[in-house]
Amino acid sequence: MPVLFWLIASFLALSAAPAAAQVADLRSTTQFRVCADPANAPMSMRDGSGFENRLAEAFGQWLGLPVAYTWFPLGAGFITRTLRAGECDVVMGYAQGDELVQNTNHYYTSVFGIVTRRDSDLASVDRLTDPALKDRPIGVIAGSPPATIMAQVGLAKDMRGADLFVDRRVKDPVGDLIAGVKDGTLDAAVLWGPLAGPRVKDDPDLQFTPLLKETQGPRMFYRITMGVRLPEQEWKRELNSLIRRHQDEIDAILRDAGVPLVDDYGKELIQ
Repeated sequence: MPVLFWLIASFLALSAAPAAAQVADLRSTTQFRVCADPANAPMSMRDGSGFENRLAEAFGQWLGLPVAYTWFPLGAGFITRTLRAGECDVVMGYAQGDELVQNTNHYYTSVFGIVTRRDSDLASVDRLTDPALKDRPIGVIAGSPPATIMAQVGLAKDMRGADLFVDRRVKDPVGDLIAGVKDGTLDAAVLWGPLAGPRVKDDPDLQFTPLLKETQGPRMFYRITMGVRLPEQEWKRELNSLIRRHQDEIDAILRDAGVPLVDDYGKELIQ
């Protein structure tokens, strides 16, 4: 979550500093200015290869504006040093409900899931309460919602945790967990869909199974929005209008990237 867990990664970039006094409207009228992490694969990347980069380019086209980035690593101070400082005007991929920003309407909903080898005896597992997960090394991001459920159902000793809040210009915790599944060091990894789905989409050895059947603990699905400054109602409404009018095109970009999309209640995949 962000982030709840930035998430969720991308997602909740926490800010440790107090907000400065805000000007009513700081947004640029000549550029679509995006606040982003330069190494948050597969979401945002300095080279433009992330799916949030592709979405930003699409929004720029719909607005008739060129895209410009303010790059800053996700973590403490992200919102204060970027959006609230007036350096940029929108944060892509922001989990709904955080108080540091004003959320637009959500433009997709995704879900946590399990990455396994296709030939593994765990390939059919679709819930964290499955007894087959017992006594198996399972990767998970520390502090994420599924880590809480795994601890509740007795999988704590089997968890191999990784920290999402690192400088991803030099470390790649999600990539390391997926590599562990691929080489057999881990039997599975429980990860946020937008972080894992695109990475395994074209891998013949790996699969991502959404966790759509969990009935206890934190929910496994989250609605993803854009974050804008709190006072900027008109800007939020303009982005909401674009989301509403271009939802099919947004969905197509996300599906092409391999992001698992679910309905707003996290009950079923949207094909």
